[in-house]
Order: sequence, then structure tokens, then C-alpha cells
Amino acid sequence: MTLRRISLAAAVLLAACVPSGPPLDPTVSGMQAREFFGAENLGSPDEPEVIGFYSNGCVAGAQALPETGPTWQAMRLSRNRNWGHPELIDYVTGLSRQVAATTSWNGLYVGDMSQPRGGPMRTGHVSHQSGLDVDIWMLPARDLSLSVQDRENLSSISVRSQRGAWISDNWTEDHAQVLRLAASDPRVERILVTTGVKVWLCRNETGNRDYLNRIRPANGHHYHFHVRLACPAGSRDCKEQEPPEPGDGCAEAEARRAAILNPPPPVPDDGVRPPPGPPRGNLVTLDQVPRQCLTLLSGLYR
Repeated sequence: MTLRRISLAAAVLLAACVPSGPPLDPTVSGMQAREFFGAENLGSPDEPEVIGFYSNGCVAGAQALPETGPTWQAMRLSRNRNWGHPELIDYVTGLSRQVAATTSWNGLYVGDMSQPRGGPMRTGHVSHQSGLDVDIWMLPARDLSLSVQDRENLSSISVRSQRGAWISDNWTEDHAQVLRLAASDPRVERILVTTGVKVWLCRNETGNRDYLNRIRPANGHHYHFHVRLACPAGSRDCKEQEPPEPGDGCAEAEARRAAILNPPPPVPDDGVRPPPGPPRGNLVTLDQVPRQCLTLLSGLYR
């Protein structure tokens, strides 16, 4: 049976799933949520609202970032992941204008945001589920007339060297300026970058350093940086991430750099395995996502 037929057959069951409602039918509850959310092609016809957490949630009333604008282009259009809460759309377009006005870049190449109704994706990200995450390419946006095929084939650049402990020759002062602008918006919850980028900013920032608290080192994130917005007003069921520790976070970044360059010796294998943790965000089943998200799949969200 096709996914669409399963989805239609399950619609009545899903529509009944409110927080205090009956449990999901056992034949539906264990199915991978990513298959259902990945099949949605359009946002839901609801008032915009974020539901749940970045790695286990969804978004009602999402908007699509236009594929091309005066200072941006959405990349990898075949993925249909250029959707988000209106606050995210406003953030991306506004940041792109600032970047075009203050750097040598003509704007931004925008990578993955969310699916039309958020939720877990069939491939790739664990987060990006609630319409508040966006990946912005490290490749300076020079040509904003790329064709759809160009956007499928073009690759970003890496700014990582020494296994992430430092920055590569691709790094420029304009990259630093883009990150300053990106992190200075009060809606930003945090920005994830490769460790070397955070270290460089910590060592070289001579102006206002307040924005550094929002820039956090994370594995990967060297072909792009990952922006995450805080829960927007009106989204009562949106769950915030724990805020970063106070301070600029530079000591943590230096410690991560040292660990990359001088990793500790491996721990001998004693044969004891830790108990399995909760499923990753893109491996959750329908009975593990917020119940309000299930109603988005049937088009009956309230």
C-alpha cells in the first residue's frame, strides 16, 4: 500500500489524536513519522504556530522562502525544505539584505530550513523540525541568477582545517561580519559553527563581544552555519532549548580545540554497552511526536 493511501486511511485516526484523546491505533502508532511529514508538499492552512521542540516538533501555517529574492537564493530546491515560521522567513530575508549592504557578498545562499509542515525528515537533519532552523552556506553568494539545476550541482566551501580546530584559507573577514550580523538579531537562540570558527572569533573580535554567547561550537557546521531562532510569540506549545551558559563561551571553545588537537587515549573496551537512548529526532514514530503535530498531517489542526 502506498504512503498516500496509508495516510488517507489513517486520517480519521490522526484527527482524533488530541493530547487528552485516545491512543493511536496500534497499526499506525509505530510507523515512522518522517515518512508522513516527508510526503507533505505544502504548508497547512492555519495560523502560524510552532509546536514542540527543534528535534521533535512541527510547524503550522509555515511559509515558503521564495526561491530567489534580490539578496538571496534558496539552494537544493528538490528537497522542498525552504519552509519556516514567518519569523524565520523575515529573519533570513532581513539578514541577506544586511549582508549585501555591508560585505562583498551579494547576499546569501540559503540551505535547508524545514519541510512544509516541519516534522522529521527522511534524510539528513535531526533538528529543523519546528520551522525555526536554517543552514546558511559558507560559500559567498556572488551570482544570484543561478538556475534550478545550478543550485542542485553547486557545492558550498569548507572553512575547516586541522580537523575543525582552526579555519581554512577559505575564511575571510566577510565571513566574520556575516556571523556578527546573524548573531546580533535578538530572535536568535544560538548559531552552530565548527570549533575553529568560534575560536577565531574569540581571538580576533575587538569590538562588541556580546554576540559571541550565541555562537556555539559544534561538530560539522563548516560548509554552513546553523541558525536557530527562539520560540516566537503566540506559539504556546513551542519548547525552548536550554540557554547557553553565561559569558562569551570562548573558554569552552578553546577546550574543544585542545581536545581536537590532542585527543585523549581511547578507553579500553570492557564489553559493557550503555542502555539505548531515546530515538533520534528523525527516527521517531507517530506515537512519539506531539499530538498536535499529528493533526497537521490530516489537515485538521486546531
